[in-house]
Amino acid sequence: MTLQEIQDQALQLPTGDRWQLVQVLLDSLKREANPNLKRRNLSRLRGIAKTSAPMGESNNQADYATYLTEKYQ
Repeated sequence: MTLQEIQDQALQLPTGDRWQLVQVLLDSLKREANPNLKRRNLSRLRGIAKTSAPMGESNNQADYATYLTEKYQ
């Protein structure tokens, strides 16, 4: 099937079906244009859960008590 045949058939579709076809084609082009989009978004979050104290050296109970004390003063 040639591109011209596809175009001719697409133009014979009802309006709603043509809009749906347009959306599918646009989504396909976006995925091809930005294949690493998710990877870049996640890379911005690297280190977001990092604490100031090294792992295992934090006293969670004392930290929580300090937090509550400061919060309710």
